Amino acid sequence: MSAPKPDLPEDQMKIPRELPVLPLRDIVVYPFIIVPLSVSREKSIKAVDRALSDSRMILLVSQKDSKVEDPEEEDLFTIGTVGVIMRMLKLPDGRIRVLVQGVCRARLDEFSQHEPFLQAKVTRVVEPPVESSMEQEALTRNVKKSLERSASLGKAISSEVMVIASNLEDPGRLADLVASNLDLKIEDAQVVLKLTDPLARLKRVNELLNKEIELLNMQQEINTHAREEIDKSQREYFLRQQMKAIQNELGEGNDLAEEVETFRDKARKAKMPKKVFEEVERQINKLERMHPDSAETATVRNYLDWMVNLPWSIQTKDNLDLKKAQEILDEDHYGLETIKERIVEYLAVRKLKKKMRGPILCFVGPPGVGKTSLGRSIARALGRKFVRISLGGIRDEAEIRGHRRTYVGSMPGRIVQGISQAASNNPVFMLDEVDKIGADYRGDPSSALLEVLDPEQNYSFRDHYLNVPFDLSNVMFVATANLLDPIQPAFRDRMEVISLSGYTEEEKIEISKRHLIPKQVEENGLTPAQISFAEKAIQTIIQKYTREAGLRNLEREIAKTCRKLARRVAEGQMGPYSITPAMAEDLLGVPRVTPEMALVNNQVGVATGLAWTAAGGEILFVEATTMPGKGRLILTGHLGTVMKESAQAALSYARSKAADFGISINAFGEMDVHVHVPEGAIPKDGPSAGITMATSIISVLTNRPVRRTVAMTGEITLRGNVLPIGGVKEKVLAARRASIDTVILPEANRKNLEEVPKLFRKGLRFVFVSDVTEVFEVALLDPVARSRGPRMGTEKSIAAI
Repeated sequence: MSAPKPDLPEDQMKIPRELPVLPLRDIVVYPFIIVPLSVSREKSIKAVDRALSDSRMILLVSQKDSKVEDPEEEDLFTIGTVGVIMRMLKLPDGRIRVLVQGVCRARLDEFSQHEPFLQAKVTRVVEPPVESSMEQEALTRNVKKSLERSASLGKAISSEVMVIASNLEDPGRLADLVASNLDLKIEDAQVVLKLTDPLARLKRVNELLNKEIELLNMQQEINTHAREEIDKSQREYFLRQQMKAIQNELGEGNDLAEEVETFRDKARKAKMPKKVFEEVERQINKLERMHPDSAETATVRNYLDWMVNLPWSIQTKDNLDLKKAQEILDEDHYGLETIKERIVEYLAVRKLKKKMRGPILCFVGPPGVGKTSLGRSIARALGRKFVRISLGGIRDEAEIRGHRRTYVGSMPGRIVQGISQAASNNPVFMLDEVDKIGADYRGDPSSALLEVLDPEQNYSFRDHYLNVPFDLSNVMFVATANLLDPIQPAFRDRMEVISLSGYTEEEKIEISKRHLIPKQVEENGLTPAQISFAEKAIQTIIQKYTREAGLRNLEREIAKTCRKLARRVAEGQMGPYSITPAMAEDLLGVPRVTPEMALVNNQVGVATGLAWTAAGGEILFVEATTMPGKGRLILTGHLGTVMKESAQAALSYARSKAADFGISINAFGEMDVHVHVPEGAIPKDGPSAGITMATSIISVLTNRPVRRTVAMTGEITLRGNVLPIGGVKEKVLAARRASIDTVILPEANRKNLEEVPKLFRKGLRFVFVSDVTEVFEVALLDPVARSRGPRMGTEKSIAAI
C-alpha cells in the first residue's frame, strides 16, 4: 500500500447515492490510502468499467470468506470504503490492474443491481470531531514510536510512510495509515475500519501494533538462534575443510574424514537409544582426532562398524494369521502337536497384545527328531528371520558376552553376532546343543546365558565389546538339547522345556512318504515317475536297517536305495521301479538289525522287561538261575549302579517273604543267585527293571514259569511297593512291536497312558499294580519241571533302561 495524498480534499468530494461495488478478497482499503488491485472476476471488471465511465468512484467492500467466487449481500461486510480509480491497466490474459485511493468510509445500505455487475446504495459515514487532549497527544506519540520500533525490528515499512506518519497529527488518519501497513487478519482490519471515533480507532491500532512488536521480537529471537546454529555449522565446515587441506599437505588423504562422515550418517539413520547414540558420537569424535595409521584407529573403526550396523530399531512384522502359521508348521513337520500348539498360542497372545516378551523354549529329545529344523519352521511361520548358533563344546564365557576392546582381535559375543547377521532385533534365535556346553578356568558359558534368557534382564543385555545395553526382549529364543540332566539347574529354570520323544514306526512311515522320499528322489536326479516306495518296503527299512528315535539313518538308507536305482537309470535301465520289501533287502544288503520279539515258550527264571533308550523303547530279558554256593548275588550284563541296587532290593524282598512263597529260609545260605541281562556289551542302568528282576528271581526260586507274552516295568522297594517310572509311551510301543499282549505298569503311571495314541493301545491289555505280589499273580504260572527255552536273539543295540 502506498502513502496517502494529504492534499486530497475529503469533505469537498461529493459521493453519489449509488455506486458500483468491487468485492475485495483478503484486503481492507482505508480512506486516503493508495492501493493497487488485481481484478479478474467478470462482474468486478464490468463494475470498474462502469465507474470509469461515470464518476470514477467505486465502493470497495471486503468479503467475509475469500473462497466465495460470486458474493451476494450476505457475503460482504456492511462497512466499506469509497475509492477513486486513479489508473487502470488491461493485461493480456483478460485481467485488469487498477490503482485506487480511498476517499471516505461508507455504509452499504442495499443492493440496487446484481447484473451485469453489483451496484448498491451507499451512505457516507461521517467521523465525529476530535477535541485535542493530553490522552490524544500521548496516544499519538506512542503509536509513532511503536511504528518506528516495528520498522527497526524488520517490519517492511517504506521511509515515505514513516515521514508522513511523523507529520500526521490527526488521530483518525494516523490510525488508518498504521493499520494499512500492519499484516492484520481480515476481521481485525475490518474492526478498525468500522470504528468511526478517531480516538477509539487509534487505541485499537495501538493494541494491534504492540502485539505486532511482540511477534517481531519473538521472530527476531528465532532468527538469531537459527543464525547462530548456521554460523556454528559454517564454522565447523570451514574448520573441517582446513583440516582436509592440512591432511592433503601432509599426504594423509581424506579417507578417514570420509569414514567419519559415513559413520555419522549411519548413526543418525540407525535410530539408536539416546545413551547409545551419545557413546557412538563420542567414539566418532575420538576417531576424527586420530592418526589414520595408528593401531587404536583400527580398533575404534571396528567398534563403530559394529555399532552402526546393528539393528537397533529394525524389526520384521509378525505373521499373525493363526491358520496360515498352523499350515506352515504342518507342512514342514508331521506330528509334534505339543510344540505346534505352543507356537500358535504365542501368536494368539501376540495378536491380542502387541507388546510382549518373546518366549524362551527348550526342545529336549534324541538326535534326528527335527529339533533344529523346527526352529526354521517356527521362524517361517512367524515371518521372522532365523539365526542358529551351536554351543556344543564352548568353554569360554567370552563366546557369549564378547571380549573387552582392550584385547587384540576382540569382537562381540555370538549373541550380538547373531543379531547382526539377522539384521533384525526380533529373530527366532536357536541355541543348539545347550547340554554340551563346557566350563573351565575361562568361565562358564551357561552362567553367561542366564542373563540372555532371563526376561527380567535381557532387555538391557550388555556385551563386553559393545559396552552399551542392547534389547533382547523381542527375540524368541529356542534352545535344543539331547539330555536335560547336564543342563545347569538355574539355566534350565529359565526355559520352558518341551520334550520330543522318538517317532513311532507309523510316524516314520508317514514322514518318509511326505518328506524324506521326495527329497532324496530329487537330490539323486530321479523323478516320482521313475521310483516309488511301497509302505511295506519303508517298514522293512525301518525295522531291519535302522534302530533310532530320529530319522537320520532312515534318510541315509532311503538315499542309498535311490543312489543304486539312479545308477541303473544312468546305465539305461529307465524303470519305473516300485520298491518292495524284497527289493529293498536286495538293494541294501543283509539286514543289520534283528527285531527283538517275545519268547517262543514260557520259561522259568526269564522275565520280559521294558526299557527306554535314546532310540525309543525296547524289550529286555532278565535271566535268573541258582547254583550251589554261599548265598552270594552275582550280577552280569554290564549293569549300572542303580540297576545293581534294584537286583539287590529284589533279592532282599524275596528273602524277607520266603515263607509266603514256600521257599526254605536255609536255601539262601546254600546257593548263589545269578542275575544276567543279555547283551553284555551294552551298558544298562536305571531303576525301572526292579519288578522284572523280582519276577525272575521268584520264578527261579519257586520253579514257576513266567508268561512269555507279559512285559513289565516298575521300580521295587524292600517292602514290595511298585514305584512309577518314565518313558511309558516308548515302552508301550516297544511291547506292541514285540507282539506282547499284556503290559504291567505302576498304578502311579495310569495317567501317563493317555500320552499313547489309542491306535497303538489297541490289542494290548494293561495291568496297573501297586504291589509286586500283583505282578506275580499276572506274570507267574503254576510250578513245572525245569526246562530250557530257545536261545534269544542278541543282535540288539539298546543303551540303558
